[in-house]
Amino acid sequence: MLKAIFTWWNGATLGQRFHIGRRGVFVGQDEQGNRYFEARDNSDSYDQRKRRWVIYNGYAEASKVPPDWSGWLHYTFDEPPTQVPLKRREWEKDHLPNLTGTVYAWRPKGSLTRGGERAVATSDYEAWKPE
Repeated sequence: MLKAIFTWWNGATLGQRFHIGRRGVFVGQDEQGNRYFEARDNSDSYDQRKRRWVIYNGYAEASKVPPDWSGWLHYTFDEPPTQVPLKRREWEKDHLPNLTGTVYAWRPKGSLTRGGERAVATSDYEAWKPE
């Protein structure tokens, strides 16, 4: 309960949930559990469009929003993916959130997290050493 009151990075604060519950209409949920809402009217809008929100399932990270829902949130698509799904091409990969800073981040050979040793390259420089 305290986490919901004081932290915005774990879903939404209690105040934001109250505001979205009062002003918004549930539109849909993605496969990661993020929930999407749209305002009932455009009375609190600055550009005469209905406001749109996402309440993240867990840690609030924008890269967790799939492309179809991101397009809807940014008004690229008028209809949400629950009504008009985005066409998937056969060459498209599944959506992955940004893994930087996690244990699943890509770490190439020679990175400090993999020991810092890399193969010698032909264009390597010789570091300056004081005499």
